[in-house]
Amino acid sequence: MHVLKFSRKSLGIPYAVFLVLFVALPLLVLLYYAFTNGQGHFTVANLTGFFTDPNTLGTLCYSLAVAFVTTLVCLLLAYPAAYILATSHLKRKQVLILLFIMPMWINFSLRITALKELLTVFEGNLARFPFTNAVVGMTYDFLPFMILPIYNTLSRLDGSLIEAAKDLGANDVSAFLKITLPLSVPGIVSGVSMVFLPAMTNYVVLDMLYNSTYIMGSLIGSYFSAYNWHGGSMIALILLAIIILFTLLTRGMEDDNQNAVGGALL
Repeated sequence: MHVLKFSRKSLGIPYAVFLVLFVALPLLVLLYYAFTNGQGHFTVANLTGFFTDPNTLGTLCYSLAVAFVTTLVCLLLAYPAAYILATSHLKRKQVLILLFIMPMWINFSLRITALKELLTVFEGNLARFPFTNAVVGMTYDFLPFMILPIYNTLSRLDGSLIEAAKDLGANDVSAFLKITLPLSVPGIVSGVSMVFLPAMTNYVVLDMLYNSTYIMGSLIGSYFSAYNWHGGSMIALILLAIIILFTLLTRGMEDDNQNAVGGALL
């Protein structure tokens, strides 16, 4: 009986084809429209226009502010919850974890609609606090994406490191700050990336809560809806550059913290 054998290169062909068709080619199209005008000639007017237009700069700043505050709130809420789940000896721990995951199984539109009704009840006038409602809506939507990476990292920590630190005279606070917190940085970085990047462009939540004109994703959509593919492509390209820069910075922070932990343990 003949057994088919595949090399690593042959197994990687479908993935390579997928990358070319759905990543490389769309990116090339984006670059083409971003640096050309309506006549197909090369131009940097789309780039300079982005930084000279107060509307686009204001939208970018607003999107960054919403994403930053949302990420901070999610981190402040998620870390204690993940820490308690990872370090406690509760018999129903898996049930509690399931409760955090269950909202992700419910239809997105239903969840945001229910949240909108709650905000309307508690605030009386939903439109009076657009930024606050944006942060609440984003936090409600992305909180599980912050809890799970931190929980997975904390649950894998070697408890003997904490015991060794305490044997050497460290108290609970010192052991947490020098051992637990630095070693949980990979989970924090992963959670921050999973919250900050989509929160900066997710206009669906804001569109269901109030007018989402001041978010980057909605701005890009408005350019393409107006058949201004060149301006929309440039905004998308700048947003992609911001995402890449943010990813590189968070990766550098993770490496620095890992080195610091290694030095502390030595």
